[in-house]
Amino acid sequence: MNVKQYPVVVVHSLSHARDVLALGQPVTLLSARGAAHYAGAAWWLALVKRARFENVAVPLEDILDCAEAPGLALSALRLGQRTIVLEAEAPGWSSVAAIAASLGCEVLTHRPSALDMSLPRETRRLRDWLQVRTSPGDIGPAVS
Repeated sequence: MNVKQYPVVVVHSLSHARDVLALGQPVTLLSARGAAHYAGAAWWLALVKRARFENVAVPLEDILDCAEAPGLALSALRLGQRTIVLEAEAPGWSSVAAIAASLGCEVLTHRPSALDMSLPRETRRLRDWLQVRTSPGDIGPAVS
């Protein structure tokens, strides 16, 4: 994975993103599993754009999960998404990966380990999750 190795946090809403970014630590926001199916790439890009606008000083990466849908993955890339998850078993995976590479984008075959903001016990661990894993390459213990 070429994405900077910031701690990864799954967010399901702008409110979740705000809670994460309020701590001021570098982070990678990850969409919910298969979010491209039910929320769409435009929603995700708007959420991330707003989060960046409100937190310009916080280093932020983001990943959209497209599950097994190559059409949704291509649509996301066309809209400007730089990093996606597309399951390796997805039809046409290699074609999507080649197109992504030509655009300077990245396709992951699986979701990185992450803390999920939809789980109350995990939100209590957020500060520690971000503090422990703040330097590139520091992957720390898996939580996902």
